[in-house]
Amino acid sequence: MDYIDKIIQGDNLVILQSMESNSVDMVITSPPYFQQRDYGNGTAEIGNEDTEEQYLENLLAIFYECVRVTKPTGTIVYNIGDKYINGGLSLIPYKFAIQAIESKNVFLINTITWSKLNPTPRQDKRKLIQATEPFFIFAKSKDYCFNIDEYLQHLDVLNKRNANNPNTKIGEKYFELIENADLTEIEKKNAKKELNDAIQSVILGEISSFRMKIRGKHKLAYGGQAGGRNNQITNNGFSIIKITGNKLKKDIIESPVEITKNNSHPAVYPIYIIQELIKLLSNKGDIVLDPFNGSGTTCVAAKNLGRHYIGIEINPEYVELATQRIKETKFYYELFL
Repeated sequence: MDYIDKIIQGDNLVILQSMESNSVDMVITSPPYFQQRDYGNGTAEIGNEDTEEQYLENLLAIFYECVRVTKPTGTIVYNIGDKYINGGLSLIPYKFAIQAIESKNVFLINTITWSKLNPTPRQDKRKLIQATEPFFIFAKSKDYCFNIDEYLQHLDVLNKRNANNPNTKIGEKYFELIENADLTEIEKKNAKKELNDAIQSVILGEISSFRMKIRGKHKLAYGGQAGGRNNQITNNGFSIIKITGNKLKKDIIESPVEITKNNSHPAVYPIYIIQELIKLLSNKGDIVLDPFNGSGTTCVAAKNLGRHYIGIEINPEYVELATQRIKETKFYYELFL
């Protein structure tokens, strides 16, 4: 069946089994976490298993099908969250990775660490806030696609383009959100000024990127904690997160958890990270697959970057949400610095 540039509703294992071997260029996904979130798909859903062993068995069954449908030049990227059991981390992501490579069908290229700029606060005062999650990059052969030059140099190219083009409107989407937000005129004026300052800092190379949250347009960080950025959004109408970093990128990517208003999906991984990995591990025109499609972040990023996409999602509400997101997608490169 032709699944290209479509989001298919149904059981991902069954759908994957219907796909041809060696038919996609890249898989990138984030499965439901073990016993942490209800995605609305009933007790049979992955993540709702009674035991950790059952969860890993189900995850690996999907993973092996992803390996089968991936081309020899392709890669499979999995983002998996951990869980505390009886007061200690279970190390589920690493148990998954070990079992995956023991299959001998793949090897592990890198573990990209996602460092969250706005992690969920922890109630346990005897544990540090868990602010990182791994992205495991697996390959089937040594001939995997790896666009290191684009991964390292895209920010230099973007800054040069912006510096030489006075008509480039970096942050255009944020200006639109400010104008349409329920803010006072003074708040809008201040927000636009701060946004302009952040844009200039990017163009001048003082910071690598930024994120903006606007009251009424974005949700507050998990936990609704007082102070910090949530306090800025509540009192000032907006908050800007400036991100500094070495352009020579390593295996750590800093990015906030993206929480967009009216998006009911409980886990939205950052489109910034997804687009970085898609550019690194695929070429324009390639096919990118997400077997746990959720709200469609992978498909949106793939479309933005000139790749084809295939999304698989069991929940009809998320299929509708993802389909709408893709229809509304416009290419705003400045949001993906």
